[in-house]
Amino acid sequence: VQLQASGGGSAQAGASLRLSCATSSRPWSSYAIAWFRQPPGKDREFVASIGFTEHNKDYAESVAGRFTLSRDIAGNRELLQMDSLRPEDTAVYFCAIKRGSRHSPLMGDYEYWGQGTLVTVSS
Repeated sequence: VQLQASGGGSAQAGASLRLSCATSSRPWSSYAIAWFRQPPGKDREFVASIGFTEHNKDYAESVAGRFTLSRDIAGNRELLQMDSLRPEDTAVYFCAIKRGSRHSPLMGDYEYWGQGTLVTVSS
């Protein structure tokens, strides 16, 4: 399974970016997707996740109310809308997929990962 994360780039504080996590196909009848990020010099951390049923979502406290994760079924991708960006959002963002309908904030639960896309937010 190959995941393609895209949409990263540079932005000013307060601006918006939209990340996309696309796969050529979904390997299981039910699955969950999550985004994680790794700030410079820090550990990878949970950002947001979505279960197989789109209304099941979870967000890290640091991004709740600013980031929105949604599913584009026709496009076979998940979209992470990032609004009101802050310099502390600067990181490499990774998407990951797991089998089963339940989403999780734990990196170890995810089986396949994308290559990451860099988001840089300047003040």
